[in-house]
Amino acid sequence: MSATEDAAAPGTPGEDFPVLGWDAIEFWVANAKQAAHYYRSVFGFRLVGYAGPETGVRGLASYVLQQGGVRFVLTSALRPDDPINHHQALHGDGIHDVAFEVPDAGESFRLATDRGATPHLEPEVLEDEHGKVVVSAIRAYGDTIHSFVQRDGYVGVHLPGYQPMDDGWAVPTRLSAIDHVVGNVELGKMDEWARFYERVLGFKEFRHFSDAEISTEYTALMSKVLWDGVGRIKLPINEPAEGRKRSQIEEYLDFYRGPGVQHVALSTPDIVATVRHLRDNGIAFLGVPDEYYEDARRRVGKVDERWDDLQELGILVDRDDEGYLLQIFTEPVQDRPTLFYEIIQRHGARGFGVGNFKALFHAIERAQDRRGNL
Repeated sequence: MSATEDAAAPGTPGEDFPVLGWDAIEFWVANAKQAAHYYRSVFGFRLVGYAGPETGVRGLASYVLQQGGVRFVLTSALRPDDPINHHQALHGDGIHDVAFEVPDAGESFRLATDRGATPHLEPEVLEDEHGKVVVSAIRAYGDTIHSFVQRDGYVGVHLPGYQPMDDGWAVPTRLSAIDHVVGNVELGKMDEWARFYERVLGFKEFRHFSDAEISTEYTALMSKVLWDGVGRIKLPINEPAEGRKRSQIEEYLDFYRGPGVQHVALSTPDIVATVRHLRDNGIAFLGVPDEYYEDARRRVGKVDERWDDLQELGILVDRDDEGYLLQIFTEPVQDRPTLFYEIIQRHGARGFGVGNFKALFHAIERAQDRRGNL
């Protein structure tokens, strides 16, 4: 079913389609054990749960990682004909499920499908000694799904079938929450998917960035930000725009082989400490020239952080009517130039760093050029 098919009128976010927040981000990967080690040793996530043959779950190995309010699930298939392996062969390691916690997974599924969403998983009750979880899911752009998870006081590590694990080995990097999740879609599909989220989940358009705002002399993109109306969930959707050279969105679509999640923004209460820690752990960040900070100091004004620290680490700064934010973007975290991360700290600002777009896009183009993909 297309995102544009007619359905019932949209609801009001937080009322007839309540979303309590992010539940988990699930990655389908080639080797979940090695991927879990990467996220523990580099990003500082704690291993809290595991499901696999040893726990009675046949055909899969799945690791649950936690840091602050961020839960990542890394899952691999153990049989060659499993859909997870087909997904991984096409897309590389990537995000399959952006899951929301809801008060009633059955009702969320009914509302979403009544409004035109394509069903992926009928409501299913899962139980063990730790309680009950109800899960349902709908399809979104590309091979991405949104699960609706109803926990009802469940006290297990993630879902029934997962056993607790904690070796206390990882050193946290002070990542505290998911700020937003960004999807890339094909040219001409951004408005369709924006209408999908408005119609199906009752989300609203928070901001629209045109190609005039997000461009350089070579590349451009357009973006619409959908949100739940209260700020718990923010979902920017990007599409490529006409340019002299191939944009970052086109590069992503080429290598991911279709639409998908481009990056996850993770918030921190101390971006300087977090970025230092991540850099020491081996994370490579996009760099900006020193001249950026001459303009940024004038444009942004007083901040609580030391400007010398921000410049040393390459952290971008922007201000809006409600405050300022600090942000930095990793290079892709795997060989395909697809998934990357944004580290963000907000001091009141609710925007997305529009004042940094030019510097960021030049940095992305430099990285694309090194890969021969510009």
